[in-house]
Amino acid sequence: MLETAETDIAVVGAGIVGVACALQLARQGRRVTLVDRQAPGLGASFGNAGHLATEQVFPIADLSILKRLPRMLLDPMGPLRLDWKYLPKAMPWFTRLLLNLRPAPFQRSVAGIRTLNEGSLGAWQRLLGSIGRSELFQEDGSLLVFEKPESRQALEALRTRMQQQAVPVDFWSAETVREAAPQLSPSLLGGLFFPRTGHFIDPYRVVCELFEAAKASGVRFVQAQVDGGQLHSAGVSLASDQGMLNARQVLVSCGAHSAKLTAALTGTRVPLDTERGYHLMLPGEHQRLPFAVTSLERKFIMTPMAEGLRLAGTVEFAGLQAPPSMQRAWQLHRLSKGLFRHDLSVEGATPWMGFRPSLPDSLPVIDRVCDGRVLLAFGHQHLGLTQAAVTAEWVGRLAEQAGGPEMGAYRLDRF
Repeated sequence: MLETAETDIAVVGAGIVGVACALQLARQGRRVTLVDRQAPGLGASFGNAGHLATEQVFPIADLSILKRLPRMLLDPMGPLRLDWKYLPKAMPWFTRLLLNLRPAPFQRSVAGIRTLNEGSLGAWQRLLGSIGRSELFQEDGSLLVFEKPESRQALEALRTRMQQQAVPVDFWSAETVREAAPQLSPSLLGGLFFPRTGHFIDPYRVVCELFEAAKASGVRFVQAQVDGGQLHSAGVSLASDQGMLNARQVLVSCGAHSAKLTAALTGTRVPLDTERGYHLMLPGEHQRLPFAVTSLERKFIMTPMAEGLRLAGTVEFAGLQAPPSMQRAWQLHRLSKGLFRHDLSVEGATPWMGFRPSLPDSLPVIDRVCDGRVLLAFGHQHLGLTQAAVTAEWVGRLAEQAGGPEMGAYRLDRF
């Protein structure tokens, strides 16, 4: 049983955001206890695409989602799927999503995503440099390719939109694509290259290395399922399957599982849902790509990693309880056919599914509430890895009561 213990801050959630925050807080002199029901990094952080997606400044959906809704319900293998059995439960979330697609809230979301993304690359360089593991991230850019002549107009429109948001982007001709990535199919017509992005060669190892640095800085880890909590004059008490944990402050950073604890501690019901993301890891494909490549038409990403090539990118709305549909992971290999001179090998391939925490305005909650007893950092949707390091720096400021006006878009009270 877990003994009742005093700690300055209990961090609930040992994914990439929680571990990075725990390390930041310990370095600021806090006694930190990190709590998770499983070992660090085994949730969504284990299987993400590994891409530092600083170029992705737009929300998960735009008004075209209305036209796509029938297909989302009927096509189980589509890039964006809504399980019809989950539709009644998902409708309030999707209603909020649609309301946030109006011009003013949509622009607020874009500005909020862009602010976090603009600080993400530098924050990751500082964080990995501070633990002596800079080699885990490769700042080598990323490429969005297109295949069909009729896609060129959409690509140019996207380039214009990104330039308007100050996203560094270059148009690459088919010849430039072939020179940079010669194993890609010669039928590709070109693409957009994003020079201020990159990829992590092993996302799970990144979490593990940060966790080791956190332990070296005094962070204590407790493997326990936190079921609830309550505030009191001295701080917060968390109820878990291993007993009670008392702390002066708590940081709720347990991704897609954050809504219940946030409601228990703050009284605010957060409209948090989950984007179920899939990947297929190909261990025999080490030399195919020099950097992450995304297909405009096929809507998935391929990232080179130390253990092979990871195919990722599908989004499924089916909640936390439905079993995974691993056919969606294997569908990624089918999508890859025709993108290379020679098809990818699936020998030894492993499929995976994880839960990405998503809010209807595509912005995370990063806040300090309840007189500072509760800190919040969750809801980063598919940008959790991208925004983890900068979020940790912001949480460190909030713990010192030094939040700035740029944090206003991420407040809990927007709900």
